[in-house]
Amino acid sequence: MHNRLNQNDVTNRVNVEDSDQVRDAVIALYAARYPGADLASLARAFDDVKALFDGRYPGYLRCDTLYHDSRHTLDMTLAMARLVEGHDRISPAAEALGARRAVLGVVIALLHDSGYMRRASEASVENGAVFTKIHVSRSADFLARYLPALGFGAEAETAARLVHFTGYEMDVDDIKVAEPKDRLLGYMVGTADLIGQMSDRMYLEKCREFLYQEFVLGSIARETLSDGREIVRYASAEDLIYKTPGFYEYVARDRINRKLGAADRWAEAHFDGPSLYQAEIDANMKYLREAIESADLHRLRRACYSLSRKPSKAA
Repeated sequence: MHNRLNQNDVTNRVNVEDSDQVRDAVIALYAARYPGADLASLARAFDDVKALFDGRYPGYLRCDTLYHDSRHTLDMTLAMARLVEGHDRISPAAEALGARRAVLGVVIALLHDSGYMRRASEASVENGAVFTKIHVSRSADFLARYLPALGFGAEAETAARLVHFTGYEMDVDDIKVAEPKDRLLGYMVGTADLIGQMSDRMYLEKCREFLYQEFVLGSIARETLSDGREIVRYASAEDLIYKTPGFYEYVARDRINRKLGAADRWAEAHFDGPSLYQAEIDANMKYLREAIESADLHRLRRACYSLSRKPSKAA
């Protein structure tokens, strides 16, 4: 999409830096798919997550991770809602996820990175990225505490397991989910996390400018083992960029296809044609490969920024 604005989603119609716009888009989508459904809890969840990222949620500090900012969460949440809608659009009634699971899936998406948030008692922690290796478990804990207040207490334990589909603390095959529809929801939230970020118009620049630094803080770029040996996964921000095509082909794409049930196909159902997420991912990867082949990473010159560095808006 040649004229896509940096702040917009893959349709170029929703500003994924604006929580209210994403909330309204998701509610409109679900109101049309599930006529008469009570979506008040969904609206409340958006408000609570906005407060969480802005530092207005009781007991938590403002989000300070640059790559995993509120924009990433809103972008992948919109993708999640579209996957659910696409599935239920073309599925027989007996196989549809239904309104309640649809709402639960979006709430999990909204809070899938809540584990990066520093608690008020963790003010001395340098940055939320320090929690990279355990952030999904921390997100699971947040969901387990939060969902009962939202009226989803019965689903809290399941949601705490489903959020692990977005991370690597547990192998997907080891995530125990008895109900097939719940497992499908997990596949979708894991898929939305990947396609949402990799289709971002500023994805390549964000990897170089922000993700590498998070990997440094989280001991992902370099890790010292208990025996003193050091594993160097990414020697520099440029090294991360050079390895990104391989990550997409052999990790992300493989994970979606083999581990996550090829759930990205529901985006095609939503768009009633080719997935706009895949089109944008393909464009990003093509541009990156051309830059690498020409040994000119200066081609990644799109100005990128993080909402975690912008002043929070008043409540």
